Amino acid sequence: MTQIHTPPQTKHKRVVIIGGGFAGLSLARELRKQPIEVVLVDKNNYHTFQPLLYQVATAGLEPEEITYPLRSIVQGQKNVRFRLGEVKRVDWKQKRVYLADDQSLSYDYLILAAGATPNYFNIEGAAENSYTLKSLSDAIRLRSHILQLFEKADQDPSLIKKGILNFVIVGGGPTGVEMAGALTELIQHTFKRDYPHLPLDKAKVVLIEAGDSLISMFKEESSAHALERLQESGVHVALGERVVRISDNAVYLNSKKMIYSTTTIWAVGVKAAPLADALSVEQTRGGRITVDFNLRIPGRPNTFVIGDMAAAMDKQGNLLPQLASVAQQAGKHVAKQITRELDGEELQSFVFKNPGQMATIGRHAAVAEFPGDIRFAGTFAWFTWLVLHLAVLFGFKNRMHVLISWICSYFSNCRGARLILNEPSSTPAKTKPYRIPKEGIKQKEPLRPNVQRVAPPQMDPLERIHAIIDRSEHVRRPF
Repeated sequence: MTQIHTPPQTKHKRVVIIGGGFAGLSLARELRKQPIEVVLVDKNNYHTFQPLLYQVATAGLEPEEITYPLRSIVQGQKNVRFRLGEVKRVDWKQKRVYLADDQSLSYDYLILAAGATPNYFNIEGAAENSYTLKSLSDAIRLRSHILQLFEKADQDPSLIKKGILNFVIVGGGPTGVEMAGALTELIQHTFKRDYPHLPLDKAKVVLIEAGDSLISMFKEESSAHALERLQESGVHVALGERVVRISDNAVYLNSKKMIYSTTTIWAVGVKAAPLADALSVEQTRGGRITVDFNLRIPGRPNTFVIGDMAAAMDKQGNLLPQLASVAQQAGKHVAKQITRELDGEELQSFVFKNPGQMATIGRHAAVAEFPGDIRFAGTFAWFTWLVLHLAVLFGFKNRMHVLISWICSYFSNCRGARLILNEPSSTPAKTKPYRIPKEGIKQKEPLRPNVQRVAPPQMDPLERIHAIIDRSEHVRRPF
């Protein structure tokens, strides 16, 4: 039986925000001085600074350094309440949202900002056999998995020849590029001291991109700089290669080539959160909800969609990218539109103002592009990236901790506590051991290192690897 959860009644209109990410928080904070009751709902009691998840996965930062309690963020706003819970459905007629705990909340305005989940594009084995970087638990799980593999290799160095230290990253966007650079530094600097007896020059980081360039949303010069720096650091970059299948011990490409690896990191693309599929509303590419130029669902004037769930468009009718900058501006825009409507004023269309884009490639290396055709790369871009990310982190304590961690890493290559934390509840569904078909071996061609080819190591029967290596823990832009 569904329970009705009724917050303290006020004479003000109630705005229910689903999601405590960049979009939801931006909207809630924009309404802080308005005579409006705001209820912020999220399945987690903390906000995650997603752009730095890859640093948690590579032991550069600790989990608590990029998270902040949602109640602490909104505690200074008297008109905002936080409600822990996961929204499962919406009753449009009754204007109620129903949570997983069978309670419900009424609303006058509903804001959908539940974010996104990985999009595997129906590629066989991708969901079961790859790691993602969309949540804090994803990053912790990947970090533990990487550390476990090096412990296994330390116990039996012969496993290195069998591909135990082959790391495949799928997707050459900002997340893939940043992860490749950080993982390479972790291996070459930190692990070189942690595992002095291991031949770590045999460890391979492979970055696969279906397009003909990395970080394709950047200008050609920036993309070329990213490719050059990654290759100089030892990353094997494979451009123009599309993943067609992933098993628990290999990645198969459309060119019939194959890379042995027990670690595939999925950084290709995202789709709207599952809630979008349960609302019976029009959706477009990636499950994003169709909205008008005010970011409202057509036919539902009191419901707005912002962030990664929204199919927001620019003036030319092109979908806006699913970026934090878009989410934050959309949140502020919707807050202003709600205020305007309550004041009897006409609503305005959402116009995204591009603040620029940045991506770090590794130590002393980054690319940055800003409006006005301003572009720079290298050490200055890297320092700019550091400063801007510090500025937007929540919490003074978090900023200080991250700053100290980065200073320590800069001067001594030290990393955070490299803890192996096993989460049984997060373990993925088990997959059956996969035997490489004979025809696959006949057709495969060696991949040349440092260009677009990676040679698969010679191996004994795969059953021996399965008997030694624990099954992988569970584990984003379309090709």
